[in-house]
Amino acid sequence: MPDREVRQPHFPTVEFILDAIASWINKYRELNSLHNEFGQCSPEDVMQIAKDLGVPAGEIRGLAAKGPGAADLLEKMLVALGVDPRSLAETDPDVMRDLQRLCIVCSQRGRCEHALADGTAAGHFHEFCPNAFTIDALFKQKQQQNRH
Repeated sequence: MPDREVRQPHFPTVEFILDAIASWINKYRELNSLHNEFGQCSPEDVMQIAKDLGVPAGEIRGLAAKGPGAADLLEKMLVALGVDPRSLAETDPDVMRDLQRLCIVCSQRGRCEHALADGTAAGHFHEFCPNAFTIDALFKQKQQQNRH
């Protein structure tokens, strides 16, 4: 019997849908595992984690549920404004943590992404960024330090 190559049909639309479903399932599993990790912690453990991070205990589960990378837009915004996120995290970790917390719960993510993508974030972040006040305070503090 001759060797025949078995060819499987190619259905791009079906493959796209299956890839989308697989991606959704993977994202669901990732978020669910984050929630379950805190589910394995005692209330005292959660309190200690919240204390170590400087975050109210009532917010810690909600923040963790947002998943890794939830504050990535903050780093991009700081870079757009000429602020080194790593340096800020080293010199003033409490401020950086507060900035991250507000970024994670921000309802203007789409607008922020758009402003960052089209290069207008630095000129318009006051219109939508919940961190605008703190960022302005950082700039004022830096200006005062440069004067002395």
